[in-house]
Amino acid sequence: MCGIAGKICSDPTARIGRSEIEAMLAPIAYRGPDSRGVFLDRQAGLGHCRLAIVDVDGGPQPMPNEDRRVWIVFNGEIYNHAELREELAARGHGFRSRSDTEVIVHLYEEYGDDCVRHLTGMFAFAIWDMGRQRLFAARDRVGIKPFYYCRTPQAFYFASELKAIIADPAVSREIDVPALGQFFSFYFLPGSETLFKSVHRLAPGHTLSVERGEVSIRRYWDLRFTRERWGRPFESTVEELQGLLDATVRSHLMADVPLGVLLSGGVDSSAILSLAARGSAGRMSTFTVGFDGEEVVDERPYARAAARQFGTDHHELSITAEDFWNFLPAYVWHMEEPVCEPPAVALYFVSRLARSSVKVLLSGEGGDEAFGGYPNYPNLMRLERIQAGLGPLARPAGAIVQRAGGLFGSERLRRYGAALGRKLADHYYSRSSSPSGYFNRTAALFTREFVESAASISAQARMAELLEPVRDLPLLDQMLYADTATWLPDDLLIKADKMTMANSVELRVPLLDHRVLEFAASLPADHKVRGRETKRVLKAAFAKLLPPKVLSRKKAGFPVPYQAWLRGPLAKRVGDTLLSDRATGRGYFNRRQVERLLQRQRRTGGFSKEVFSLLVTELWHQRFVDLPPDRFRPGTAALESLLPPAVPVAASA
Repeated sequence: MCGIAGKICSDPTARIGRSEIEAMLAPIAYRGPDSRGVFLDRQAGLGHCRLAIVDVDGGPQPMPNEDRRVWIVFNGEIYNHAELREELAARGHGFRSRSDTEVIVHLYEEYGDDCVRHLTGMFAFAIWDMGRQRLFAARDRVGIKPFYYCRTPQAFYFASELKAIIADPAVSREIDVPALGQFFSFYFLPGSETLFKSVHRLAPGHTLSVERGEVSIRRYWDLRFTRERWGRPFESTVEELQGLLDATVRSHLMADVPLGVLLSGGVDSSAILSLAARGSAGRMSTFTVGFDGEEVVDERPYARAAARQFGTDHHELSITAEDFWNFLPAYVWHMEEPVCEPPAVALYFVSRLARSSVKVLLSGEGGDEAFGGYPNYPNLMRLERIQAGLGPLARPAGAIVQRAGGLFGSERLRRYGAALGRKLADHYYSRSSSPSGYFNRTAALFTREFVESAASISAQARMAELLEPVRDLPLLDQMLYADTATWLPDDLLIKADKMTMANSVELRVPLLDHRVLEFAASLPADHKVRGRETKRVLKAAFAKLLPPKVLSRKKAGFPVPYQAWLRGPLAKRVGDTLLSDRATGRGYFNRRQVERLLQRQRRTGGFSKEVFSLLVTELWHQRFVDLPPDRFRPGTAALESLLPPAVPVAASA
């Protein structure tokens, strides 16, 4: 796991200096503290900071092929690199290391741009082909590893993180106001946009090339839902899944450094632990986080039960409201985009705890999106059946239910009413958003100028475009496709990568291996969701391995008690931040409406997601807009002053 960066000048007579690439690497040095390298070829420069995981002594980057005409910088892990190495060696390619990085170089020589189709793993890489003076880059199928890029009249930039690109003062930091409007619908930024007009994300499953000043982007993978296993007995599907996951987790144990498991106490992470403990030669280390207080769902008892079951060296910690608040400026610094994801704070602290004893963590991320684990899946499937029964009366009935929800203060009724009688794209933004949320119900919160500037494409229109290829599929598959294409890469995986890499820890997600996703997409809906039961086939696959209390528990997943903290011990500081002259002077919100929102949140505990979204938006502006460009570069401005302070936490083993 590493950090990559690079710059290609549009003028072929220009020359890139080493200091330009080193300045891009400086803000992301934590991604690779073990070594740093730079390659220069006239108008092109590649940079790499390495977190050594595989072939610790033999895999420095940037790395060339045999004749030093093709160079690569790579972030990620290729789990089938040993098999690919044998195949490439038989075709005459010579290897100088055991690293998976070198395999990609030779794959590119052998297959060109189609090299990505041979890779199993998580990756973001860039290859400079000196003979063609061409840059080729790719991002893994699901979007586990990030890849940002920027094109100006003078140069093309790329990096693992946005802050490496805007370290160059030549890159504009003009705000993309419509993208900010999208954030207030989805609570994350969907698609390729960032909040800077000039910087974009390469979408999952896509490649990018830059040649003679032209940028080309091509899709090489998309999740396809098939009926391959629809006729098979449930029991045979369970058995096949057991074998697939056992092989997948074993491949993800590939490492020359200590490895552990991030344990939430839920089905997914406990399932990964059960297989990792069986496939590992030594005793596994596990890590979890909890919170004290009456209003908190504590994950730790479930995690302890799983840890005891599999005999792990278990570690846990708890964090407080004060820890949470003190970390928020660093949260937006590392996330780089406003994302309403309070559990990311917990992930930061637990991965920092893990860093003291391991360098790699396995996680159960992705099981819900693959096998249908969120409660909104059965809820909306049930709603679809009601809608079919009501026929043309569905929409009027929905209006009545929605009004009843408002009358009785029921967000659930309001949400169901908003969905009843409408197409999926009209109300299903993603698992993280609420179609009847405060931002979507009122324009009064926003200034007229912001509403006019942000009105480019509605959330409904974006979802309709996304769902068009799957509109004839069963409702569950439509929802799974939507979440795998938006909520998963643009929220969950951003959190997973940024918070763990902030601590120089690699996070691996076996349930998001593309073969597992394709297997799940070939199953009938009732193998995944039946009645109120979610993740049916996955739970059946581990029914004899996991503690009953883990299998039967209600889904939680790092339930950070931020609602209670925002209305309690942090309320004054939240208000001081959001109602400051600096925040209200940005021209996005009406001060009086923000005051009313805060009052309602403190009184009822509702609207915490909206308040947190406003808070991280303001903190993001303070970090990424208000600071001058030289604060992102090494030198007199002391880059270290932007990095998060050491925050003490109580840990126990």
